[in-house]
Amino acid sequence: MIDPAPKGGRPAKRARQQADYGRRGKGYIFGAFVPATGESFTRPYPGRTTANWIDLLERVEVWVPPSAGAVYAILDNLSAHRATDVLLFSLAHPRWEFVFQPTAAAYLNLIEPWWKVLRSLALKGRRFETWDQVADAVERATAYWNAHRHPFVWGRRRRHRPKRSPGVAAVPGVR
Repeated sequence: MIDPAPKGGRPAKRARQQADYGRRGKGYIFGAFVPATGESFTRPYPGRTTANWIDLLERVEVWVPPSAGAVYAILDNLSAHRATDVLLFSLAHPRWEFVFQPTAAAYLNLIEPWWKVLRSLALKGRRFETWDQVADAVERATAYWNAHRHPFVWGRRRRHRPKRSPGVAAVPGVR
């Protein structure tokens, strides 16, 4: 609240807004990523369960063309990733290979920096009232990314640096 007429020569008080910590639903976004092309696939789920994980694997199996050959799934140590149903999936789909990253080594998985980009595209600076709005924003951000995708590599983009001319400390005749 702002006092429209400050009294006694005092400056007006700052505007205040109550913090809203209300939870508006909950869910998880699962995804797949092809670093060589930058193509991505996301899907919202209500929980991180084995059934949802298998559903994502089945959808990714359809999404990745058979001509791609082997599919390497780099995983963290979530218990749903190690379930019996996942073993059965891998037996039914021999082109899949599951690679578990070491604990506390998320930087080894190229999808992790991509998640940061996706969060920025979908969520940064926005407020959502429901989980469906979040899922819709992620879906639109994924579509945008796929329309403007590029190969994804570790590290930052390399800027072209112009060759610097030698300064006063240059040795004559040496380039």
